[in-house]
Amino acid sequence: MNITAANRKWLDDFNLNHPLVIAGPCSAETEDQVLKIAHELKDSKVSIFRAGIWKPRTRPGGFEGVGEIGLKWLKKAKAETGLLMATEVATAAQVKLALEYDIDVLWIGARTTVNPFAVQELADALQNTDKIVLVKNPVNPDLSLWIGGLERLYNAGIKKLGVIHRGFSTYEKTKYRNIPEWQIAIDFQNRFPDIPLIIDPSHITGNREMIFQVTQEALDLNYDGMIIETHIDPDNAWSDAAQQVTPTRLKQIIFDLTIRKETDDADDYNNRLSRFRVDIDEYDRKLLEILGKRMKVADKIGALKKEKNVAVLQNKRWNEILGKMILDGEEKGLSEEFILKIFKAIHQESISHQEKVINN
Repeated sequence: MNITAANRKWLDDFNLNHPLVIAGPCSAETEDQVLKIAHELKDSKVSIFRAGIWKPRTRPGGFEGVGEIGLKWLKKAKAETGLLMATEVATAAQVKLALEYDIDVLWIGARTTVNPFAVQELADALQNTDKIVLVKNPVNPDLSLWIGGLERLYNAGIKKLGVIHRGFSTYEKTKYRNIPEWQIAIDFQNRFPDIPLIIDPSHITGNREMIFQVTQEALDLNYDGMIIETHIDPDNAWSDAAQQVTPTRLKQIIFDLTIRKETDDADDYNNRLSRFRVDIDEYDRKLLEILGKRMKVADKIGALKKEKNVAVLQNKRWNEILGKMILDGEEKGLSEEFILKIFKAIHQESISHQEKVINN
């Protein structure tokens, strides 16, 4: 079975004139908290209420969710507001309970997606379900793992599928909690255009002040919806306080977002776009030509190091180059994040060239 046959009918059936909005607290804490937030969101553009019932924590001792009792609160919130309910599941036992309480949307978290055995366990437990199942990207930047998770679910007869882009873990300190790595999500989107793609700006940013910016970036890339953590008292939330917004702020974010057209049929637009793309193609050609010449120099350096029996990696020189490139890049309007990414890739290719010369 091939997931290219999966489609977006479940999303189309919402009949929305705006992107899908899933919102609610990181964790269900108390019945009162769940119901208050759900009622705040009832008459908004939110279609699905989310709340963590089981919370996987990095280290033991933290708040790991209220468990089954929280499902009772979600069921009550659904009865009172009409909102669909969503929660994360990580084991077959959790799936069984979620289905017993008629949870409408189940998502598989990033820490689970990374483990094919765990995803298969969930797929078996969800066999042929008509519930909506969403798969978050794995914690590490691996598109194959993400696709593999969907394939396991699809092969289990689950057709209402979608994915959540929540960013990727990195050991480097950046402005993001989890770096977006937009290209991975774009690659997914290009391969599976009919599978709904949802942004999770809360986990990407880890910072409520950045929620709007990242959500807008995603909508500019034709994402189908958003899942945003929302709490009546964010600063005192029991988990992930810094990345949650109030229901009032959420509604303002949704109002301020600009929904862009996928394209424009006007001749003026298409003519100007074609000219710009010709320029881009020419610059890309020149970039490849320059990179090819640069690697020929790396080959010569490799030959010199081989002659003198010198190690390939020269950390001091590399750090000097990187620092200079970051400063030069800033002057040209290029972000530090971009410079780091591109020059690390160039450096790695240079090392590979030198190693080939030295070891041949």
